[in-house]
Amino acid sequence: MKKIEAIIRKSKFEDVKKALQDVDIHFFTYWDATGVGKQTEKIIFRGKSYDTSKIQRTMLSIVVRDQNAEKTINAIVKSARTGDMGDGKIFISNIEEVYRIRNAEQGPEALYIKGEE
Repeated sequence: MKKIEAIIRKSKFEDVKKALQDVDIHFFTYWDATGVGKQTEKIIFRGKSYDTSKIQRTMLSIVVRDQNAEKTINAIVKSARTGDMGDGKIFISNIEEVYRIRNAEQGPEALYIKGEE
């Protein structure tokens, strides 16, 4: 099993969510995240100055079976990409075990509902 963590632009969240649903990834966790980057310039937009040293992003956390990792990563990359600096990052980790709390089912089967592979 793999844990896929992705930091994406907030403006691309709906595109990424749709792309994940299109490849049958229907459950993930997300939250707003703020980070710092290399760029420290100020951008003036509609007469207001914005500091780009603090970057507003969305963080996704998805645990998938090994056979679903590549399609999940590809969906995120294709849907989150703008081609500009700051599109985000994806981190992949191995997951040793997972348990479904409701019935103590464990292993990769605990990640999906039987019959919906």
